[in-house]
Amino acid sequence: MARSPKSQRRLWRCLVTALQVLADIGRLALLFTRSPSALAAENLFLRKQLALFQERQIKPHRATDATRWVMAALSQWFEWRDALVVVQPDTLIRWHRKGFRLLWRWKSHPVGRPRLPAELQQLIRTMAAENITWSEERIANELKLKLGIRVAPSTARKYMGRRNGRAPDPTQRWLTFIRNHAQVIVACDFFTVVTARFRILYVFIVMELGRRQILHCAVTPHPTAEWTLQQFREALPGSHPYRFVLHDRDRIYSGELDQQVAALGVRILRTPVRAPKANSRCERLVGTVRRECLDFLIPLGEGHLKRVLNIWVTHYNQGRVHMSLGPGIPAPLRPPPPENAEHHRPPNGHVVRRREVLGGLHHEYWLEKKIA
Repeated sequence: MARSPKSQRRLWRCLVTALQVLADIGRLALLFTRSPSALAAENLFLRKQLALFQERQIKPHRATDATRWVMAALSQWFEWRDALVVVQPDTLIRWHRKGFRLLWRWKSHPVGRPRLPAELQQLIRTMAAENITWSEERIANELKLKLGIRVAPSTARKYMGRRNGRAPDPTQRWLTFIRNHAQVIVACDFFTVVTARFRILYVFIVMELGRRQILHCAVTPHPTAEWTLQQFREALPGSHPYRFVLHDRDRIYSGELDQQVAALGVRILRTPVRAPKANSRCERLVGTVRRECLDFLIPLGEGHLKRVLNIWVTHYNQGRVHMSLGPGIPAPLRPPPPENAEHHRPPNGHVVRRREVLGGLHHEYWLEKKIA
């Protein structure tokens, strides 16, 4: 189990202190080999230097743990009160008491239960983060019944961590709602395009969240509520399977427009204020349109932009591979590719064909049987 940075620093400090104490013990052993007269002369020589040190009023360095331990141990062998120069008697006594407290704290330290393995700790945190409605008892029962790991609920709570300082929300999160209803949700958005004559055109796009399929795309220089309602009617015909329409709080989506769209058999979902991520799928689609199509051309006019977008939308729905689908394509492949035992070769009797999209900006590939 990996140690925390605080434990590593504490261990390193203890190691350095022990090495310094061992070095002082070695010096003390060497002093025993010298004669008493030589030790007395050296003692007097050092006292003279300490007198100069006091006269100049030089501030001494802070004593290390090794220095404190050695001075406290040596004070038992002689009359230490007369030998103190830069350390007060109360300070040395306090070092004695601190040493005894540390000794008895170490001897009376409870052993306790060992910590859980790091992999199990991370698993508990992951389960708590991915399932915000689960309590510590639910996580402990999940580990016991399905994984065979016995952990007390109090232990699970210890490693669950804080959930951003707030209790879990018993209701569904917005992302959970989107995923559960993606097949029946339609999202829409506007974005602008500047033509070669510096005219601003507005593109209205409607997509299905489940299969990432573009249902409708239209261009206009002057978007109005009546025009937007007509686009909804074309995107949602009478037999559509959708139940929700998701859009932002643009001014064009007035209350009257929402009522008329709701009459088509759907429920309007307006994103929260200043929350573009609530309609992230459609926002991402707008970015894809720009990165894969509009950033490589300058529309000459409204008709030119419509033709280009129609070609790209067909490619997006029927030929572009989407990683979020598994990978997959919004429209199912017809016919699907035949099974192939050779992973690095086309199936026997087939050749790879391709065609250009948007003048060679993209290409579509498919298998075709060889002509006998």
